[in-house]
Amino acid sequence: MTHTKENLLNQIEECRNNMVTLAAENPLSSLTVVRVSSELDGLLNEYEKFFSI
Repeated sequence: MTHTKENLLNQIEECRNNMVTLAAENPLSSLTVVRVSSELDGLLNEYEKFFSI
């Protein structure tokens, strides 16, 4: 999937906010929190790959 920098940053922020909310309501080791954390890791890796100098 092709991302613009702004689009990817928005996805990262949305995923981060989702993870913080879920982590406040669930144990950090819950499958839900781990799944969203993994998704965030993937987005951050994608950002690093395409937009870092």
